[in-house]
Amino acid sequence: MASSSFPDVWAWIQNLPPITQWSTNSMSTCIYCSSSSQPSLKFSITKNPQSSFLSFSILADFSIAISLWISKPLKLNSTRTKFIDEETISNLFINFIEDVLNYCPNKNTSLLRIPKIDSLSNFGDIFNLSFLTLTFLICIYEAPADLRSECLNTFKNQLACVRSRETTKPLVRLLGSSLEEQWMRSINLAITNWIVELQATNHTLKTPSPLFSYAISRVGLWKVQLYCPVIAMDIEKLTNPSPDERLWFSLNYHQLEGVIQLNYKVMVREKWVDVIVNVDNIRCDVIRLATEKLMAERGAGTAEKHFPSRISLQLTPTLQTNVLSVSVSKSSENPTREIGLEKTIEGSFDPPNSVGLKVSAGETVTMSLKPWKFEQSVYGDSANLNWFLHDSTNGKEVFSSEPSKMALLQPKAWFRNRYSSAYRPFTRQGGVIFANDEYGENVCWKVDKGSSVGRVMEWEIKGWIWLTYWPNKYKTSYSETRRLEFREILPLTLA
Repeated sequence: MASSSFPDVWAWIQNLPPITQWSTNSMSTCIYCSSSSQPSLKFSITKNPQSSFLSFSILADFSIAISLWISKPLKLNSTRTKFIDEETISNLFINFIEDVLNYCPNKNTSLLRIPKIDSLSNFGDIFNLSFLTLTFLICIYEAPADLRSECLNTFKNQLACVRSRETTKPLVRLLGSSLEEQWMRSINLAITNWIVELQATNHTLKTPSPLFSYAISRVGLWKVQLYCPVIAMDIEKLTNPSPDERLWFSLNYHQLEGVIQLNYKVMVREKWVDVIVNVDNIRCDVIRLATEKLMAERGAGTAEKHFPSRISLQLTPTLQTNVLSVSVSKSSENPTREIGLEKTIEGSFDPPNSVGLKVSAGETVTMSLKPWKFEQSVYGDSANLNWFLHDSTNGKEVFSSEPSKMALLQPKAWFRNRYSSAYRPFTRQGGVIFANDEYGENVCWKVDKGSSVGRVMEWEIKGWIWLTYWPNKYKTSYSETRRLEFREILPLTLA
């Protein structure tokens, strides 16, 4: 069996003897050992005998080793007793980060600023994870066919394990939000390419973390950040015939990026504790994973992509023995109705020599439906928050319906030119933002005071996001809806 835990490359580097004690010009360690007679993968360090530079590489260990990746030359400080100093290891770490970001279609590494590594806790885990991520991407794009299947599934499991997912949180915080987005786009572009390759050979695949999410709880804010390649989302509804090759490319080379931000407040009363939570910001965007040029050449253009059609959140205290009640501020937000009354009277006299007056009257009543409807409800001690997108022409929920054939022929239907119309229900980039100025109603849990004050309660945030595709500018009758589910646990001290 292949190893289920990724080798500790950080510890291996730290424990290498001084370079003056090497008997050869290179040292290597196995990072993937095949369960069969197939070749293995090695991580290798090579010194240049003519200079004071080192290079690091990932090698496929055939009879003649094949280099899949090589680092930038790194200067060796020969005056140190340890094999490698902090500056060199920091430069190697930055090399890992930059080479992962190089796979992003809109990379910008000028924002990369890494603090001194001795100030970072658990830096060894962060270093190992950055190398594991780079190795995974290198294998997708560079590994020979003999190695691909087994080693990719091994690295998939290692990336999806609890330790890797926990280590990703400090890694992306270290990168900052802008580079975090590029990091996840690099990974999910690689995953998309891998899934496309397997689908072409009729393989089934459980993707490596098809959804990545993490949560933080601090200064009165709960925040959940999530990323998922669209191709990895579950299909809930689709129409026949299947999309043609160009439309298929456009639809699949995107990823969902979402942010859930909730404000919380703890208020200690005389005999109970109120835990009040309200919406700060809900943001969902569908971001392309291919360049605009590639979308035009191979796809149906950048205007053909999914859009958010429903968002559902469920907030639940995990320990409910101390919960006395839960209250929501509204059960349903009624749609906006605009009623305009227009009356007209037309009159005319008949020609001379005749008597009479002709009068006609008309009345017009108009009504408009707000595209997004917000609802709150309670199930047990869980509070449910739901946003539904509705078709403004017939009022139907979009995520569970499909456009009518007649509507597809109407050039002014709301889902045509939906990212440029003045009445669009999305941002110009195709996403949605729900802010507390409109959706800020709160949920309140009343908790027993005696058994709760000073203790930490955990809240589960569970969510579902639906993405729907209806034709925008492309001539097609195809439509579909996909869905993802996420779950995070957030702590809250009742004090």
